[in-house]
Amino acid sequence: MLIAARQDRRSASTAGLAPPGGQLGVTRLVLTQFRNYRSVRLDLDPHPTLGPVVLTGPNGAGKTNLLEAMSFLSPGRGLRNARLSDIDRRDEAPNGGPQGGDEPSGSGWAVATTLATRRGPISIGTGRIGPGRNGTGGERRTIRIDGEPVREQAALGERFGVLWLTPQMDRLFVEGPSGRRRLLDRLVLGLDPAHAARVARYEQALRERSRLLRDGFPSGRSADPVWLAAIEDIIAAEGVAVAAARRDAIEQLDRVCATTEGAFPRARLKLLGTVEDWLDTMTALAAEDRLRAALARNRAGDAVSGGAGIGPHRSDLAVVHADKGIAAEAASTGEQKALLIAIVLAQARLQRAVRGEAPLLLLDEVAAHLDATRRAALFEVLAGLDSQAWMTGTDAALFAPLRGIARFLNVCDGAVSPTIF
Repeated sequence: MLIAARQDRRSASTAGLAPPGGQLGVTRLVLTQFRNYRSVRLDLDPHPTLGPVVLTGPNGAGKTNLLEAMSFLSPGRGLRNARLSDIDRRDEAPNGGPQGGDEPSGSGWAVATTLATRRGPISIGTGRIGPGRNGTGGERRTIRIDGEPVREQAALGERFGVLWLTPQMDRLFVEGPSGRRRLLDRLVLGLDPAHAARVARYEQALRERSRLLRDGFPSGRSADPVWLAAIEDIIAAEGVAVAAARRDAIEQLDRVCATTEGAFPRARLKLLGTVEDWLDTMTALAAEDRLRAALARNRAGDAVSGGAGIGPHRSDLAVVHADKGIAAEAASTGEQKALLIAIVLAQARLQRAVRGEAPLLLLDEVAAHLDATRRAALFEVLAGLDSQAWMTGTDAALFAPLRGIARFLNVCDGAVSPTIF
């Protein structure tokens, strides 16, 4: 089945029919001073196709670090949500101890890639260039696209999408809402590249309002009402835009999930939030007015709590296992993993339909807890997506159905080489 899917794509190409949206994938990846990699370069021949890539090796070898490096091809702080300075490769301890001591290299880190996209190849370089964790500029990253400096990270999302699953996300449905909001915004970004910039402006305005309220509270002084009103204007406008984008994206994704058939469960998605509920019954401008008034009314309480009691930063994503009629958090651990995979695969299909190109998929330890039927179903979908999927695992045997289709690479102690079977 997998080989047939790949052959169908090659036959379409030779017949002069381009596959849907073309192929997206990494053809070159260079890491410098990144986590446990001093320097590594991977060159992947894009011909005849950009198939899946399977990274295998022992725990701690650096497989996830490679996926994290590629996650910086999108806006944000990568799949670990890490401080940029924490990514610096650690120099060997002064007493000759093992790599990974407390001392960062001090030179920052860099990721350079070339990708095949439906619009042609694109080169991206990004990294942290600074004097180290205690110096200035340590939490700023630079970005270049085709050699030109880019000021806004949102420019990355405009070129293509990146989506990932990690083992840390396995508890997404049973832990607090912050992780679900991160996934939510990643899903929205795949359909609406401007979303990252809106979220950044909204969060920056929230922080500025909290600082003004906090500084005025201990002394009994009120913050400048004109300044506060100006900031709350930004929060209201950007907050409603964020909520509307989330609402639209989740409605689209829910429709795709509802009609999905196969080995993975059908997921139904619903956005939970006060501002999102307002948008069901009023215009965006009316919702902005209502949010602005609520922020002004709640200043005293927000000064004490140190945040804002209302806004899309408190929204949540509810997921239901539709085939069983139960909330995701009540499902078994294996079913929760399957629901997450189903959502990611549905998002990939939706993004291909909306943007003409499915996202680059980074799937960390995705096969370890799937039974043989679901592993086969996952590999079948990935083989037909026309975008590259990178997968990691300690056991190459789990990926045996992909032999002859995927590139297998072995990762060991910060070095990458072809897997020998």
